[in-house]
Amino acid sequence: GKSQLSYNHTQHTIEAGALHTVCEEARCPNIHDCWSRGTATFMIAGKTCTRGCRFCSVETLREPEPLDRDEPQRLADAVAQMALSHVVITVVNRDDLADGGADHFKRCVIAVHQKLPNTTIELLSSDLDGNWDALAALLDEIPLSVFAHNVECVARLDAKVRDPRASFLQSLEVLQRAKRLRADLFTKSSLMVGLGETASEVQSAMRQLRDAEVDMLTLGQYLAPGRPGTRFVAVDRYVHPEEFEAWAEQAHELGFRAVASGPLVRSSFRAGQLLEEAESHAELAHQSVSSRSEICPSSASARD
Repeated sequence: GKSQLSYNHTQHTIEAGALHTVCEEARCPNIHDCWSRGTATFMIAGKTCTRGCRFCSVETLREPEPLDRDEPQRLADAVAQMALSHVVITVVNRDDLADGGADHFKRCVIAVHQKLPNTTIELLSSDLDGNWDALAALLDEIPLSVFAHNVECVARLDAKVRDPRASFLQSLEVLQRAKRLRADLFTKSSLMVGLGETASEVQSAMRQLRDAEVDMLTLGQYLAPGRPGTRFVAVDRYVHPEEFEAWAEQAHELGFRAVASGPLVRSSFRAGQLLEEAESHAELAHQSVSSRSEICPSSASARD
């Protein structure tokens, strides 16, 4: 059918352009679902990362290859050939660069937007090693719909799961500052479970993300990318689908505009659809505030 044609076309374009999708590299179980919906996730700024998180299969190098100056154009060409309606651009950490790679990330986003002004773009950014000037430069007039950055796991498990340079609080600050710099962008984050967290820690993490005005949330099961005994963290438990449903309900109650929660959910899962949900939620909220403001002008500010 049509979705299979769309998937085949996407796969052919990626192979022809020698591009690097997270969909394939991470052996994502949702690859068919996303590609047939006209969404794909690309990883830019190299194939190696300067960090060594214990949940991730990307190779770690202190000094990765220099940035590829042609990458923004190649990325834009691929997105155009695939006729993607929504593209997720994710990045490796580039602690070797003064700005953490921010300028390169921005050039990639701008190149896609210039070629395809109707394609919505989501940037899944690194924490830029807490370089807030670089974050401000990155977000200044960048043509994005979604700015995403993942907290990855609950705060207590940072030391077990993430590189020592990363932390829940630093990631939270990235999201908080992004919303302050660009209130018009939807912000998004992702949490893996099955790493040894408790239910109350998940609830607390969700509350902190909402307090940072994060709009969109994904929750998924951690699956070790390599054999036990390697550098990867072992799976602590497999979370029941009903627990994911309960967390989704709680997330909606907390006020997230769009939520994806389930065993196979990854941070870019149905990204385009989640953006549509967030947009329609925001539109409904806006209409509701407008109608209440007409009755009582103070009610809109009271709601905030």
